[in-house]
Amino acid sequence: MMNARHVFVGAIAAILVAQGCRKDPGMEEGGQTPLVLDLPAYLADSGIVPHANWENPLTVEGVALGRRLFYEKALSDNYTMSCGSCHAQAHAFSDPRRFSIGTDGSVGRRQAMAVVNLAFDHFLFWDGRAHGLEDQAARPVVDQAEMRNTWPAVVARLRGMQEYPPLFQMAFGSDAIDSARVVQAIAQFERTMLSFDSRWDRFHYGGDASALNEQEQRGMDLFFRGGHCVDCHKAPLFADHALRNNGLDLQGDDAGYGALTGIPADHAKFKVPTLRNIEVTAPYMHDGRFNTLEEVVDFYAENVHVESALLDNHMLPWVTGEVDLDAQERADLVAFLKALTDSGFLANPAFSDPH
Repeated sequence: MMNARHVFVGAIAAILVAQGCRKDPGMEEGGQTPLVLDLPAYLADSGIVPHANWENPLTVEGVALGRRLFYEKALSDNYTMSCGSCHAQAHAFSDPRRFSIGTDGSVGRRQAMAVVNLAFDHFLFWDGRAHGLEDQAARPVVDQAEMRNTWPAVVARLRGMQEYPPLFQMAFGSDAIDSARVVQAIAQFERTMLSFDSRWDRFHYGGDASALNEQEQRGMDLFFRGGHCVDCHKAPLFADHALRNNGLDLQGDDAGYGALTGIPADHAKFKVPTLRNIEVTAPYMHDGRFNTLEEVVDFYAENVHVESALLDNHMLPWVTGEVDLDAQERADLVAFLKALTDSGFLANPAFSDPH
């Protein structure tokens, strides 16, 4: 078996090169190496910065360990499932199945969300029940519809695997392994999974007028103006930090955020997902009911339940009849959404399975 230190040398090189990260030049040799992400300047100019967890700072070694753990099937009860099993890189780390399948064949009830730019999110999951990536990373391991394991069992397994104690030593300064360190490492890795190099970025921020064709530019105008998509999917993240009822159903069987709060007005509120890489993250909506972007756009064009008393106030343009898209406009909007695909992110070796 390859020495753990050799594994990390390759992993660290991949992170620094493929993600445009850099080491802190003041770091002493032999310690954990702070990791600095080279984010697009326009993010800071817009006041958009990642949410820092001061108890879990990014390090090169921690991210490399998190990458291995993200793809580690020993986290599941029968060694068949990892985080990467339901979050596939080719699909922007979402699941192409409508619902993910647990280790015992259990079927989930919500579509697995994409792991894209989560470093900027306030809360995770469709219903917003996790506050922070550490909280999110801890839950699938013990979920009876997912990995069906226990943290004591996971920790015992990792301690018994020859490669992991040295990797935890490098990442955290000691070879102690516990559930907190496991989820901290995974969360560090997930914070580096950034996607800001679509053709739209090159057009809008890079000044490349050839990056979008005429149809995509028409769709862009609709997105930011008459289509009112931007009301909830704000650039540059193409998301917002709210839970909203978008009129998908008049009432809806899934209470979403309302199940957590018990407040009737929160019924069927769900997290607004990013539209970056939306081309490859089908099926769509919290329940995966739509298989294509065309179906999604058709819903917003003609099937929003504007009569719902629970409809979010951001949907007022639908209530007042301002959103009226013909067939050509719908096609243009779909074309623009596909221009938000970041092919480099989907193939970045720094995010692939290192096993």
